[in-house]
Amino acid sequence: MEQIREFVAESEIAFRPAGSPTIAVILPCYNEEAAIAQTVADFKAALPQADIYVYDNNSSDRTAEVAGAAGAIVRCETMQGKGHVVRRMFADVEADIYIMADGDATYEAAAAPRLVRRLVEEQLDMVVGARKTEVEAAYRSGHRLGNAVLTGILAKLFGRSFNDILSGYRVFSRRFVKSFPVLSQGFEIETEISVHALELKMPVAEEVTEYSARPEGSESKLSTYRDGFRILRTMATLFRMERPVLFFGAIAGFLALAAIILAVPLAITYAQTGLVPRFPTAILATGLMLLASLNLFAGMILDTVVRGRRELRRLAYLGFSAPGLPFNR
Repeated sequence: MEQIREFVAESEIAFRPAGSPTIAVILPCYNEEAAIAQTVADFKAALPQADIYVYDNNSSDRTAEVAGAAGAIVRCETMQGKGHVVRRMFADVEADIYIMADGDATYEAAAAPRLVRRLVEEQLDMVVGARKTEVEAAYRSGHRLGNAVLTGILAKLFGRSFNDILSGYRVFSRRFVKSFPVLSQGFEIETEISVHALELKMPVAEEVTEYSARPEGSESKLSTYRDGFRILRTMATLFRMERPVLFFGAIAGFLALAAIILAVPLAITYAQTGLVPRFPTAILATGLMLLASLNLFAGMILDTVVRGRRELRRLAYLGFSAPGLPFNR
């Protein structure tokens, strides 16, 4: 009888009506004492049924204390960096719909119901809150330019992209969160999230949302050049990992072209005289062509490995149903 009761209890969770999904607002925070109370209050007003989690990332101020007083569920992640915090949040928090934002009160919490509604109605896996603001201090022109450049690079590398790949305001389905192996450590996490969605060809969308200036006393943790370089490095790494044939094929093509350029004069001289006067150049051309062949075959082998990894991620993704459907767990 006890086993039957446990089975019935589990079935009640599995067959929970689709009209009442559980929602979790997850807020990674580092030294946001000045803004976190307002952020929590705004999301409570927009989504009173949601659980609000604040993950404190070794703050040196009273972020955790203020968040707890505001009514949030406070947890800590000691490994420094936004990527580490997101990994912990995705692993620990259980919900049907996840809303991720920063704890600096810059994102439009009032838009959350609209983003959630679109996720459920269209059975999407991610809705990105693309930032729009008229306040220069909120979204500096240098950051806008950098975002546009990085977005363009991502589109060139992976074929399609978003208008704002660096937005930290996103709504996720459970199947996105639980199939996403977070590898990033810092602010490049948004890029990794975007690539994960593109590679698994998930149904996604963007919604324009207002972006406000930080409250007085709150300071940005983003370093324009350092974090921009880290994002570029992440793009290159993900391109190598997800598109090995193109990555190593491009290297192979460059090496093969260099070898041909060096070998053509030697071939002409040999055809005319029957001699190879520049023997070191011939050795160099041969070595470059061998390296080109190795890179090409490495790309082909790695492509098979990547295909297997992608299939495993897809199977993990298919283990959960779309938002708004039953059997969501």
